Amino acid sequence: MSQQPSDTVFQEWHDNQALAEQMIPMIGSLYRHNNVVTTLYGRSLFNRSVIRILKDHRFVRKVEGTELSVQDTYPLVKAMTELNLGPAHVDVGKLGVAFKKRGGGDALAFLREELAEIVDAHDPDGSNGEPKDVVLYGFGRIGRILARVLVEKAGGGNLLRLRAIVVRGRGDIAKDLEKRASLLRRDSVHGPFDGTISVDAEARTITANGNVIQVIYADSPAEVDYTTYGINNAVVVDNTGIWRDEAGLGQHLQCKGVAKALLTAPGKGDIKNIVYGINHDDLSDDDRIISAASCTTNAIVPVLKVLNDEFGVEHGHVETVHSYTNDQNLIDNYHKGDRRGRSAPLNMVLTETGAAKAVAKALPEFAGKLTGNAIRVPTPNVSMAILNLRLEKETDAAALNDFLRHMSLDSPFQKQIDYVDSPEVVSTDFVGNRHAGIVDAKATIANGKNAVLYVWYDNEFGYSCQVIRILQHMSNVSFLKLPRASA
Repeated sequence: MSQQPSDTVFQEWHDNQALAEQMIPMIGSLYRHNNVVTTLYGRSLFNRSVIRILKDHRFVRKVEGTELSVQDTYPLVKAMTELNLGPAHVDVGKLGVAFKKRGGGDALAFLREELAEIVDAHDPDGSNGEPKDVVLYGFGRIGRILARVLVEKAGGGNLLRLRAIVVRGRGDIAKDLEKRASLLRRDSVHGPFDGTISVDAEARTITANGNVIQVIYADSPAEVDYTTYGINNAVVVDNTGIWRDEAGLGQHLQCKGVAKALLTAPGKGDIKNIVYGINHDDLSDDDRIISAASCTTNAIVPVLKVLNDEFGVEHGHVETVHSYTNDQNLIDNYHKGDRRGRSAPLNMVLTETGAAKAVAKALPEFAGKLTGNAIRVPTPNVSMAILNLRLEKETDAAALNDFLRHMSLDSPFQKQIDYVDSPEVVSTDFVGNRHAGIVDAKATIANGKNAVLYVWYDNEFGYSCQVIRILQHMSNVSFLKLPRASA
């Protein structure tokens, strides 16, 4: 490359950085003042760094086959700040591609047409609903990630307020609080907390980015009266996994200040197992105990749903390659479960999974169609589900991938299904992915009516984002998504 083109490329990079820097306060203003969440092909632009914004623009080339830069989206974001928009999720990336295809022009006129439903719809005195108090019962891997996401989403019309966490413990409260705050502050898998955290030992609170979180010490739900902390009509998110049936989880409903309980594990008996995006509309105000199903069920159900709708699924087998969890032992020791007593960091451990049977709780049409097994492997996070399916219609890998790519971009399931088409991705590339599952297109096998799909999922973060979506639905937090999906 000659010196002149090199200088030109470098200058273009700096110009794009400058535009991204100018976009950040606009994106923040739209979020805080208009309750408008801006995304770029499903990837949130709010609270993101300049480099992250530029990388997300580069991502568009992979999914759409066309270049998109901040030079294209900056005029649209700037125009959005001038249109007095009402609450919505707006995909600036899709608008940017459409704007380019039209040949550019008047950004304000373009947006008045594309966002007509929310133009001049901002009501500064209005409200999307009553704030909902959330309590995290347990503060392990899922509990702490839920806390991070709830704190991140505080404000902007989200209405979910993390008011308290409930943990076991007595003794030196000040030391205990510091330890729990430190675990929230630093995470070996997901990195440092994005913000500031402080502890008030006397008040027994942890404050994260201005969110004051009460720490309640109790050995059982019966010991807690939430109203003494000003908490009312709350949803208790049980992350402990100790109770999974109506009798056990019903203990939370006996506590003053609690309206509903949400389990972050598969529920037993008649408890509704909800996979957001699939059967969340089955929930009614009368459902007081709800399960968010398992991470694996959340990963595979959206993909199975769209495949069944398009091609039909006769039967299949689900093999889960799952990262080890706290349920396993670091070194060989007694465990009530078969094989799980063997050292998790040293072994692949063949075990069972209920995810295949659990699919039918969200998709009744799959009853009796799936079998399943699981292999625990020596990685701390990100898992994979291998779907070996017999379809009703013939297809090939190219057609199957094209369909799934479309589902990930332009369907109501775009928050649940992600899509990657790279020959170099490995499990760590999906740490922090917010989708329920990610289809690995390069691994897809299809021949006639037989198909094998590989679906990655962050079994901690992606699952937690699905739990948050259920919480939002339970709190009547519903945003219009623009531009509207084509399927």
